[in-house]
Amino acid sequence: MSLSRAFAAFLVFLASLTGTARAQAPVTSTQTVFAAASMSDALRKVNDAWVAHGNASLQFNFAASSTLIRQIDQSAKAAVFISADERWADWGIERGLLVKSSRVSPIGNRLVLIAPNNSSLTRLDLTKTTDLVALLGRNGRLATGDPAHVPVGRYAEQALTWMNQWTAINPRLARADSVRSAMLLVERGEAPLGIVYETDAAVSTRVKIVGIFPKESHEAVTYPFVLVKAQDSPDARAVLAFLIGPEALEIYRSFGFTTP
Repeated sequence: MSLSRAFAAFLVFLASLTGTARAQAPVTSTQTVFAAASMSDALRKVNDAWVAHGNASLQFNFAASSTLIRQIDQSAKAAVFISADERWADWGIERGLLVKSSRVSPIGNRLVLIAPNNSSLTRLDLTKTTDLVALLGRNGRLATGDPAHVPVGRYAEQALTWMNQWTAINPRLARADSVRSAMLLVERGEAPLGIVYETDAAVSTRVKIVGIFPKESHEAVTYPFVLVKAQDSPDARAVLAFLIGPEALEIYRSFGFTTP
């Protein structure tokens, strides 16, 4: 499906959800959203807007997408699941945990290379000739999510493979359990470099972006929002409608997320 057709389908689905949301009274029951760690700052701001409309405050569980969907698989209660990649939404749908027809991916992100603020590194043009091993130094490690479980780590593996440096850097990875944990290692100076999302780096005062990975170096970073089948209800659908609606999209953009 082309991007324009996919976006048109998204608008049709959004219209159906927002129609439901407008037809009902404010949501007074507490709804829980399981969301990728990289969404934490933006979603807290979205929650402020949601509450301002007279709804009960949302409850959040932020972690790696793989951790969250496995918790749902083990009967953890959530109304909406937001993944940092399409893979874990696929996994949840295949296992019958999520409502396939509700799935939309309205926002994206960029993959960046970060360093501590006091690093001597200046902005780099990341290409296949950029020697990241040399930039790490003799004993330095590169912090990112564990590629086996954390989406940002999988994107990092793809980018490093594109640069023909995965084999050399793989043994020197500092594998974190979430993108925020990876960034923390760089903030503390425990790793001289890290690969995270642009939006995470933007909210930190202790790291700086030293490079943006080219789009062609990895799969597009997109965030699917999906209803959880076991908790599907008019209230849950109202929450999803708001999370992907115009007001929320504007907030995501203010935090650096990309939108169609």
